[in-house]
Amino acid sequence: MSEAKAGQRHFVDVWNPSYASNAMEAHLAVLLHWAAKYDADEADEEEIYVWWGKVRSPNRLQPLKHLDSALAIGQELDQDEDREGHLYLTDYRSLYVAHVDRITQEDVRSRSLDHVPAYYTQNLECDFWYRVVDIRRLVADDTLGVIAELKNLRNVDYSDRPVSLYGGMVDLPLIVVRPDGARFFDPAVRDPVTEGTLWAEFDAQSVGLGAMERELRENLFGDAAWMALEPAARTFIATAEKVFRDHRSDAAFDFGPVVGSFSKAVEVTCNAILSRVLGRIPVQARRVNVDGQTIDLGEGRHLTLGEFARVVGGERALNTELTRRLENGSWFTGSLPAILDDLRTVRNPGTHAERVERETATRWRDRLVGVGTQGILVELARVRPRA
Repeated sequence: MSEAKAGQRHFVDVWNPSYASNAMEAHLAVLLHWAAKYDADEADEEEIYVWWGKVRSPNRLQPLKHLDSALAIGQELDQDEDREGHLYLTDYRSLYVAHVDRITQEDVRSRSLDHVPAYYTQNLECDFWYRVVDIRRLVADDTLGVIAELKNLRNVDYSDRPVSLYGGMVDLPLIVVRPDGARFFDPAVRDPVTEGTLWAEFDAQSVGLGAMERELRENLFGDAAWMALEPAARTFIATAEKVFRDHRSDAAFDFGPVVGSFSKAVEVTCNAILSRVLGRIPVQARRVNVDGQTIDLGEGRHLTLGEFARVVGGERALNTELTRRLENGSWFTGSLPAILDDLRTVRNPGTHAERVERETATRWRDRLVGVGTQGILVELARVRPRA
């Protein structure tokens, strides 16, 4: 799976509730409006974007500290189409990452008002504008989760120290780097999770999960294990757990979506682990047989549960390299493939035709999240490349 360069610069900023009751919702509404028009063949794909203005406070008399850096990053985006620009946005309770593909000082309201939230028509001055083509939710309604997620970013103005939510949000936007080089919006990363939609569209179908994610972090997984999981995996786990709890007493309910969401969380996590370590593995060991074809996993192939079980469990060279290069690697390559093969046999009928009974869903839910046992997802959270 492709990664961004770890030294590429990004932004962190805070949205101000004094300008709009919910600035994030206002921008998402415009973005989703254009996505819906595209889906209805009423707009081109290039029209799916929203402008996010860096509003100039009337109390700030001096020039914006990082204006030159912001414009330089904009030039990088213009010159490199593969450059993934991130704008991390928070209100201290939630955290989003926006995909920025252009930065301009031009007042876009004069020619692109349909792509600007209505509150900008107030007497607001902007130092510059970000063009945002997608927005992904990373943490919802969980301040401690926001703090933990921001530690993945390094503030270039403070000797590359981790971003601090309290005390560190000064001279905004912050200019940051992301050492893990994570890409959020590459179709190879996004599409297997969202089934080809924007993250904004995917997240719009998963509203109201913040409280469940916080409950799982605080009372079941713990901070370290929960934050080690991919944001998309956390969303799938919270979705499955909420549906399960809402219908646990209903014996007639089809629990297929519960098993399906838990399975998707495992699938996303397994592929993320592979993507982080494959760059350290010799090409010959990465070349494996998938459905009768020899492929290089380093080229970004997303594996289903069944494919993962067969490849990691059956390809000896890859198995040996993963065992050696991953913490908790022996479990990942030895025990996990058989578990996933069993889960696949339940998940596939459950997501397509056959009904999944409560007893089956309960058994797998308990094994996965760790009710009365060491959870499979907690074990997965312990798997990471060795230093």
